[in-house]
Amino acid sequence: MIVQTPAEGIMKTNDWGNSKVYRVTCECGASDHDHHVWVEADGNDVSVTIYTTIKSNWWNKTRWHAIWTLLTKGYIDTESTVILKQQQAFNYAHTLLSAIEDVDNFRKEHKEKSAVARLAEQGDCE
Repeated sequence: MIVQTPAEGIMKTNDWGNSKVYRVTCECGASDHDHHVWVEADGNDVSVTIYTTIKSNWWNKTRWHAIWTLLTKGYIDTESTVILKQQQAFNYAHTLLSAIEDVDNFRKEHKEKSAVARLAEQGDCE
């Protein structure tokens, strides 16, 4: 299987060097099933955050049932599903790996540059 460029079902929405943001679309076409993926590098590590906007299933329950569930459990169950074709899943995996590598390299380069700048400043003070 070959990675597609541009990748089917994967859209880069932002790129700031130390973080990249993607939208992964569901095969069904419903935008509320889309997953949003943030790959970010801070000073020490790289993190990946995947989220989606969940809508509650109010239409399946009466308001009293929903209120009772919220009062007794403290939350209302919701779920989100994203359906990916094989090619889209392959593209997703490759995009995630590539983004992690990119932001990690960005983090390391900036860490090295800031270390060199600190050494240069110390050298000027002597």
